[in-house]
Amino acid sequence: MKEHQYKLKTGISRTPEFAKKKLASFAVNPGIKCGHDCWYCSTGATMRMHPAFKACGENPFAFGYSILDPDTPERVARDAVRIKERGLVQLCTTVDAWAPESQKYGLGRRCLEAILSQPGWRVRILTKNAAVVDDFDLLEKYRDRILLGLSVTAPPDKDEIINILEPHASSIQERMLSLVEAAARGLRTYAMFCPLLPGIADAPEQIDQLIKFAVDCKVEEIFVEPINSRGPGLKHCQHALELWGYEKEAQAIERIRSRVGWSDYVRKLTANVQSSIKEYSDIGKLRFLLYPSRLTPEDLKEIRKNDRGVIWLGKN
Repeated sequence: MKEHQYKLKTGISRTPEFAKKKLASFAVNPGIKCGHDCWYCSTGATMRMHPAFKACGENPFAFGYSILDPDTPERVARDAVRIKERGLVQLCTTVDAWAPESQKYGLGRRCLEAILSQPGWRVRILTKNAAVVDDFDLLEKYRDRILLGLSVTAPPDKDEIINILEPHASSIQERMLSLVEAAARGLRTYAMFCPLLPGIADAPEQIDQLIKFAVDCKVEEIFVEPINSRGPGLKHCQHALELWGYEKEAQAIERIRSRVGWSDYVRKLTANVQSSIKEYSDIGKLRFLLYPSRLTPEDLKEIRKNDRGVIWLGKN
């Protein structure tokens, strides 16, 4: 894993898109690309024009490298004082502050300390790395101002497949155990099941398992999102699964590379998630994040008939 350093300009920035998602009004990111190297990552598609890629001589859609700024906490501390209209900050939105390269510089903890040193700020942590448990002492100190989520993308029996698609993240079991420990310590938690991939984590019994886990962890909210079809992520996932001999799962990914296939997958996923949450939790906690632009008119109409918990995103 190559590690690039690139000087960023912002510390705490406004994030209108994540405000629409009801995640946060502000964002902190300690870099441009994290080293978890998830095959489906959409950062390359959304950030491809950022000058950091050219400066580092890297293809935004390639793998095997990270781009971070170790000085991010200093800029965050500056902005935490400077910005007067304060609110909820997501750490992070595009990269992971507890990814392996960020751990070397303690970026997650240092950014947390910088934000919370000033009154009025609250933080939503999102990570795929169980290393966040090393900072639970800090979370306990500010327990009323922090929401913790570890992205869980499949039930634990799919760990082997997820290790292929998220090669440098913590295992699913490690992430789940971290959230269990957080709940046991009385920390505020939320669930992030994103993305739930077809053939891997979208069957009703798999969704039930995840929702019941969320309930056990006393989560305040349950976020769910289908796989983002933007960019080459689906193709990467399909090829990785084929390489490791998971033909059935690769075929499920291939089917949703078409608009009709993706739309059908999203319609079924929406219904299955709603059904499970009604059975085991509270539909008021559901935040199903959905960009409808690739839905077929028929599936869009079907979802709109019952869109409890759906957060409609995009320009329209």
